[in-house]
Amino acid sequence: MVIAVFFFLPVLAGFALSFTDFDIYALADLGNLRFVGLANYVELLQTPLFWKALGNTLYFVGVGVPLSIAASLGAALLLNSRLARFRPFFRVALFAPVVTTLVAVAIVWRYLLHTKSGLINYGLESLGLAPIDWLGDPHWAMPAIILFAVWKNFGYNMIIFLAGLQSIPEELYEAARIDGASSWQQLRHVTLPSLAPVVLLVSVLTMAGYFQLFAEPYVMTQGGPLQSTVSVLYFMYEEGFKWWNLGFASAIAFVLFVLMFVVTMLQLYVARLRETS
Repeated sequence: MVIAVFFFLPVLAGFALSFTDFDIYALADLGNLRFVGLANYVELLQTPLFWKALGNTLYFVGVGVPLSIAASLGAALLLNSRLARFRPFFRVALFAPVVTTLVAVAIVWRYLLHTKSGLINYGLESLGLAPIDWLGDPHWAMPAIILFAVWKNFGYNMIIFLAGLQSIPEELYEAARIDGASSWQQLRHVTLPSLAPVVLLVSVLTMAGYFQLFAEPYVMTQGGPLQSTVSVLYFMYEEGFKWWNLGFASAIAFVLFVLMFVVTMLQLYVARLRETS
């Protein structure tokens, strides 16, 4: 009952709105609401900014998800190592960005990425490289957003990987060491196969979260420069809450839902193929 009220009803209402021209005039008087069928979807597919936002989102997901999973897994392996010291401290330190407010983190990162006084450009100059206008150059704005998002979120996946690593029986590693397996062979033939369900879970969660990219470009670049960081969700926000085209924005939301559903099913299909092979 609770799920129906707080999930299915809003979803169905949003889906129904996507077939109407619900806007600020209909918000004032429902008599202005008209059924337009698939017109919102047709208009969406003919909107160049939608394809630009979709490309930016796919770029963010394609680069950000593998980078986030690699950073999370690497940090978890280091913290789970017997040689690691001060584990509680580093767990808290690496998880802290997840619970820190996005605005506070954005202020720090805007300073780090500043063209003239940022520490990142200072490091580049010390290596003899030219400084980069991270948030002002259309070619570098999205990589800067990806770097920022990965740093902000990888601690969450790190905790999941740590739980997965600690659930692997120690007997498997003892048997591998008796057979003469090196550390790399233990990682490849014991750790990674045992973590396969966890990797699938993390990849699905991360993919779903990164498809909903909004807060990072909103606080860092406002979608610029030259719309290079406009995501599908950011595009939906502007249409729905800036221009009050709520019917059109609902259509954007359901196209994004279908895209996420297809990619998730593809991930599960590939994982099932690996299990059977």
